[in-house]
Amino acid sequence: MDGLLLPVTADTLWTATLMLGGFVGALFLGARFLPGLERDGYPLPDGTRRRYSLTGMTLFFMTHVVVGVGTIGYGLSLTPIVRHFWPLFVVTNVLAFAVTITLWVLGRRPGVRKVPHPEGNKLPPAMQDMWFGAEADPVWLGVDLKMFMYQPSLIGTYLIVISFAYAQYELHGVVTPQLQCFIGFWFAYLFTHYVKEEFMLSTWDIHSENFGFMLVWGDLVYVPFLYSLPVWWHLDQVQPMAPAALVLLVLFHLLGLWVFREANWQKERYKQNPNAPIWGKPAEAIDGRLLVSGFWGLGRKINYTGEIAVYVSFALTTGFVSPYPYLLPLSLIVLLSQRAARDDKKCRAKYGERWTRYCERVRFRMVPFLY
Repeated sequence: MDGLLLPVTADTLWTATLMLGGFVGALFLGARFLPGLERDGYPLPDGTRRRYSLTGMTLFFMTHVVVGVGTIGYGLSLTPIVRHFWPLFVVTNVLAFAVTITLWVLGRRPGVRKVPHPEGNKLPPAMQDMWFGAEADPVWLGVDLKMFMYQPSLIGTYLIVISFAYAQYELHGVVTPQLQCFIGFWFAYLFTHYVKEEFMLSTWDIHSENFGFMLVWGDLVYVPFLYSLPVWWHLDQVQPMAPAALVLLVLFHLLGLWVFREANWQKERYKQNPNAPIWGKPAEAIDGRLLVSGFWGLGRKINYTGEIAVYVSFALTTGFVSPYPYLLPLSLIVLLSQRAARDDKKCRAKYGERWTRYCERVRFRMVPFLY
């Protein structure tokens, strides 16, 4: 890796600005003009529903077309993403701050929908609007910004991961099986996200939060630059992983991904149609509110367990050459365990005795028979 990374200079920052601007700009134009699924969001407090154009799968597909045609037909290399990693990190942070300030200014105009900020925070009102957001549903030039920001976030992470395969091939003349596996894992993760992109419309981020620095920085900086962390330990690791280990790793990843996605999809299907079957049987819920069928009969936050397993599989593609790739799943274990505990308290306050009966039926939070 020595000599591969370029320093942060005026020239590299300018190149990184052009790279980032071209990438985000192309995605924004695609989100505005390319075809996508038309879906209604969940009811707002006034009973209305917002209409969304979901272009994520289209953008994901077009990314592969552009990269494939560029590579095969025009000798395109994504190694400059690796070389400009730190300049890109700097300009992406600048973009996150610029978007935040713009949202803060526009969110002060009259008539915008705004949800209350979380109770207990001690920030001044202006800082609350900056951090948590001053508007719940910002739309720029016909593009819903909250849904759009998932595109540079997820596709950006994917391109960073792929760029290391280009760099490894140019440096060592090989793309190792474990790096191919890691790329395949990210493809499966994103494909299963985009194939059911409408699920995002029911999430707390989209439905019940303002859009401020916390979410903007998370989308633009936190996810691409942290979630791609394990790929750094692939670059100079040219010894292939044993085939048996790869097979076990693939099976582990697919199991985690299935639990993660299917658990979320089961709850979404139940919200859309309480009579929808789950695992071949009619869905069952406590008082018609708290689902106990399928994965939701095994754990109250079993989707978190699947998500953690996915990120553990990402780290395992590096073997055990370094503990640093495991910082990502470790951070998620801490984050999601705490969130599961907070969700339990919120649900107990919301549902009362009904939640007690639910917990008696579904005893474990995340890991059946353990936790």
